[in-house]
Amino acid sequence: MEPNPYSADDLERGRWLFAQECTFVKGVVALKGLPPADRPEIAFAGRSNVGKSSLVNALTGRNTLARTSNTPGRTRELNFFELTGGLYLVDLPGYGYARVERAVAENWVRLLKAYLAGRPTLQRILILVDSRHGLKDSDLEMMDMLDVAAVTYQVVLTKADKLKAGQLGKITEATQKKIARRPAAHPEVMITSSEKKTGIEELRAELAALADWSQIPYKAT
Repeated sequence: MEPNPYSADDLERGRWLFAQECTFVKGVVALKGLPPADRPEIAFAGRSNVGKSSLVNALTGRNTLARTSNTPGRTRELNFFELTGGLYLVDLPGYGYARVERAVAENWVRLLKAYLAGRPTLQRILILVDSRHGLKDSDLEMMDMLDVAAVTYQVVLTKADKLKAGQLGKITEATQKKIARRPAAHPEVMITSSEKKTGIEELRAELAALADWSQIPYKAT
């Protein structure tokens, strides 16, 4: 097993941050509705039904902060959540659009591209990938767009509890190889299970490092 790259202080700051109040701000359907760009933002992207809402809930320790559904395309807006004043979490519409009208899907794509390319406070996109299936063409298309826009993204494998350790290792290795030469890709692939809480404290630590701590009332213990 590889050593945990996060220090005890990193993990504690992540734990503390995501234990604070996290509130739904608004759902955005057009750029003019975006909240002020006054704090760092981390966006969650992925194919429909990959587990974005479940991961947001697991990170924040809440069951109903972000609604979950087995119906692909449930998230139809850019959903903004405020984390104790120092960070926005943004739940993006799933791509793949398995059961929605074409006109609706095209509108989502336009909104998504405009947001990703023009948001100065966007620190990182988490591209969630179902570990049972690995990267799909739609994931690679999203990465292509982010590479062009020079927006940093990081792959997060979800539903890791559904695979045996050997299978998970192979998927992780294959994923790392596919992103190795991509200019905007973060080199570290993270492994999570919202159900078993695998990798949640490490992901909290990773994201906490991107927050604006000057706006957060944190005192180290």
